[in-house]
Amino acid sequence: MSNMNDQSESVIIMSKLVTIFGGSGFVGRYIAQRLAKEGWRVRVAVRRPNEAMFVKPYGAVGQVEPILANVRDDASVAAAVQGADAVVNCVGILSEAGKNKFDAVQHEGAERVARCAAEAGATTFVQISAIGANERSKSGYAESKGRGEAGVLAHFPSAVILRPSIIFGTEDQFFNRFATMARFLPILPVVGPQSKFQPVYVDDVAAAAVKGVTGAAKPGIYELGGPDVETFKQLMERMLKVVRRRALILTVPFFAARIMAAVLDFLQIASLGLFTNSQITRDQVKQLANDNVVSPDAMSFADLGIEPTDMDAVLETYLWQFRPNGQYAEIMDSAKQLRGDD
Repeated sequence: MSNMNDQSESVIIMSKLVTIFGGSGFVGRYIAQRLAKEGWRVRVAVRRPNEAMFVKPYGAVGQVEPILANVRDDASVAAAVQGADAVVNCVGILSEAGKNKFDAVQHEGAERVARCAAEAGATTFVQISAIGANERSKSGYAESKGRGEAGVLAHFPSAVILRPSIIFGTEDQFFNRFATMARFLPILPVVGPQSKFQPVYVDDVAAAAVKGVTGAAKPGIYELGGPDVETFKQLMERMLKVVRRRALILTVPFFAARIMAAVLDFLQIASLGLFTNSQITRDQVKQLANDNVVSPDAMSFADLGIEPTDMDAVLETYLWQFRPNGQYAEIMDSAKQLRGDD
């Protein structure tokens, strides 16, 4: 009898469908993997499905499928959420380029996804936002995130909104970026070296999202940070220690950073998009002037029953490639010890 119940429950779980917008991105792919393992059918809604085929092996044949959708387009979003029991929106941008403006993607896009999800009858909704989201922020990024949250709640009041700090993991754009710079440059320029961050492991964010999808998390806003709070400069020192390289951490004053960012932003506009400012934008300078840590009174991992992962447990698993001897660093160190080298 128990076996029959188990089989029945399995069939019910397998019939559940989730649509993940941005499901092939840094955070989305981890959410897709976790939900596939739990038996959900997963639609990975992206602008370029042909570039997201790597998600298909996350589940059984046909369980995980990339589909075409653009959060700026009503028809494609409505089609993507049709029949979905749950919807997750992971779409976000760090800087503006072309038609992908902060407001269009992170405000209007998020609201559109929530509205279509509600109209389609989805029972749960998870929005990936960011610590610092605020409709009144001077930063376009943070302002659009705040407006996006408001838009989501207007159409889906029971939504679970996750606000992570800087996210780290194998494919991150933070530690990988600066480790690459440390490989080639003797100097690491840092804007806002005393600004505090609370880096959070990407799979922990995914675990929180899954709780929102399955209804295990009560509706509301959760701020997600790891166990360590460190300044920007301390994070760079940590990274350099892991990759076993030396570099001068150069503090760039905010006034100088604003000038440099303004020039780079102008070049992007003047080149009609041929040049993309991937270095630092004026908006990012504004963000770096503020701490990026979990608020004392915010719901967090503790309210979700999740123990956040320490950076020490993860960074070496993917930053080893930036060491002078790469994967052979440990062997080289052992050889030095055998020879008695310092």
